[in-house]
Amino acid sequence: MQNNFFNPFTHGFFRCAAATPLVSLARPMQNASAQIIMLRQCHEKHVGVVVFPELSLSGYSLQDLFHQQSLLDECESALLSLVNASSSYSPLVVTGLPLLLSGRLFNCAALLQGGRLLGLVPKTYLPNYAEFYEKRHFSSAKELQHQFINICNQTVPIGNDLLFRCRENPDATLAVEICEDLWAPVTPSSWLAMAGATIICNPSASSAIIGKPEYRQLMVRSTSARLLSAYVYSGAGQGESTTDLAWDGHALIGENGHILEESERFSASGSLIMTDIDVEKLQLERMRNSSFKDCASEEKVRDKKFRTVEFSGAAVSKDVPIMRGIARFPFVPDAPTLRLQRCQEVLNIQIQGLTTRLQSSGIQKLVIGVSGGLDSTLALIVACKALDRLGLPRSNLLACTMPGYATSDSTKSSALELMKTLGVDGREIDIKPSCLQMFKDIGHPFAQGEKVYDITFENVQAGERTSHLFRLANASSALVVGTGDLSELALGWCTYGVGDHMSHYNPNASVPKTLVRYLINWFIDNNEFGDKASKTLRSIVESQISPELIPGESTDAPTQLTEDTVGPYELQDFNLYYLLRYGFRPSKVAYLSWCSWGHGDNRYDFATIKKWLEVFVRRFFGQSQFKRSCVPDSPKVGSGGALSPRGDWRAPSDASADTWLDQLKKSTP
Repeated sequence: MQNNFFNPFTHGFFRCAAATPLVSLARPMQNASAQIIMLRQCHEKHVGVVVFPELSLSGYSLQDLFHQQSLLDECESALLSLVNASSSYSPLVVTGLPLLLSGRLFNCAALLQGGRLLGLVPKTYLPNYAEFYEKRHFSSAKELQHQFINICNQTVPIGNDLLFRCRENPDATLAVEICEDLWAPVTPSSWLAMAGATIICNPSASSAIIGKPEYRQLMVRSTSARLLSAYVYSGAGQGESTTDLAWDGHALIGENGHILEESERFSASGSLIMTDIDVEKLQLERMRNSSFKDCASEEKVRDKKFRTVEFSGAAVSKDVPIMRGIARFPFVPDAPTLRLQRCQEVLNIQIQGLTTRLQSSGIQKLVIGVSGGLDSTLALIVACKALDRLGLPRSNLLACTMPGYATSDSTKSSALELMKTLGVDGREIDIKPSCLQMFKDIGHPFAQGEKVYDITFENVQAGERTSHLFRLANASSALVVGTGDLSELALGWCTYGVGDHMSHYNPNASVPKTLVRYLINWFIDNNEFGDKASKTLRSIVESQISPELIPGESTDAPTQLTEDTVGPYELQDFNLYYLLRYGFRPSKVAYLSWCSWGHGDNRYDFATIKKWLEVFVRRFFGQSQFKRSCVPDSPKVGSGGALSPRGDWRAPSDASADTWLDQLKKSTP
């Protein structure tokens, strides 16, 4: 595996293409030649399957010409030509042609590879409304009287019950439905997916009318999401008859609700799009989804006896660049508009959670510790917005900054300025006297003047802060608002029990560190609290992340940097997403991280990526689960998951990380 590590096919990916060549109406041999040219291009790019449009060997818009025997004969000759040519190329080809069988004409998809015709799939649902009248020419797959036919000098399976499974990667199991089949209330792909298909191929011919492209996008997104599958859609384009219709050559490749690739429409030269489908991820999604499995059981899918045909995947033994974008910040959308919507949604979830807790408890006051760092800043803002929504004064929020032995001037001033600007009941409590008493009580060397800055020294300060907050809440009939985030909880970067681990309610608990930064930036960009507050917020966002528990020689800036110990949060949030959300092997996470972070600006080399992934695996799987086994209530904000034992993540506190560490060590360079 190590020899092919930098290769997407090693990590459960399967490369798909959708091709829309120029069509020559009623000239099948010329259409076959055009498809062979694109097949060669796909072969050079190590594509596993390429899908051409519906009836693409003949042309879709031939109307009554489909009843001409000469045309039908020529289509079979063109298919044989394409089958013979495929012996020189590796991709599985899905193309379309009319096929006459026992006095019935079928609109078929032909699947071929390596000089063999592997199977034929007739169209099931024939449109006979609006501008399409296929029942004038074709019969439905339901009228098929054969399971095998002799064609292209072979005996070939035919039917809409065929699955095509890759020998080298069985997770890549393909099935075909044709155009209108996708528009049916119960689609053939529904049964095929429940029978095991992870990639649905759709050779289509869909006319270009206003609103149709968006509708196709919706259908591909929703179908791939509903079926937990990939969807490869190729629509007819240039060359089709424009007697009454126009054709845009729209091609789409979707995966589980997302469009990965989309062609340019109305291209004068045709188009070819390709991307890598993560079929391993799709199988992991199905493993988790009880409704998918229950539906397959209730519909007795196993009793329907689908037939399976095997094909060969592309054999690639060299480094191959991945053909899909891997977002550096999986918790944060790349698109500005979507990112804005995401920030608004997350904030509304956080605020609603806290307001409901206040209403249900009958409590009208909140207590929060404000350090001048990212997490406490976001929690402070959420608390203010919750009080605003309930019509309560912000003075009901008792916000305390509690400087200790290593608090920097910059964070302290940011905390004080922010509390003042937001109009809360801001307070400053010096925790050093109570910490010193604790050091004396437990006999810590620091009480005798020794500069011993161990974990006890740090936790005494964290514990004293939380202890003050809880007792202040008791005295004020208030709730303590937590500030710790998802990233810290995953890494165990919190003081257990009487420390930043505990609160009465934590609106931040499922928000990762990288998203916290963007949420605060949202308030800056919208100047939500005025220029003065925005300036303070910007200073907080731009500051380095530190627990500020170990003193240095200066109070101008922190000397203890969190990311020096636990790793860069941008990498660790990436690792968290793919290990928690999908349960990928660490080696695959390392590969994806390298695809995303190993190039361009702010790049990390592979050794660095692997080093910090090992730190994450060790801390997450082997050292910190006991902290996650008892956490305060908090709202889940995203599909990336949460770590509450009452929700997404339930694990024993005594497990070992060795399995994951060994896999990372053995399976990576």
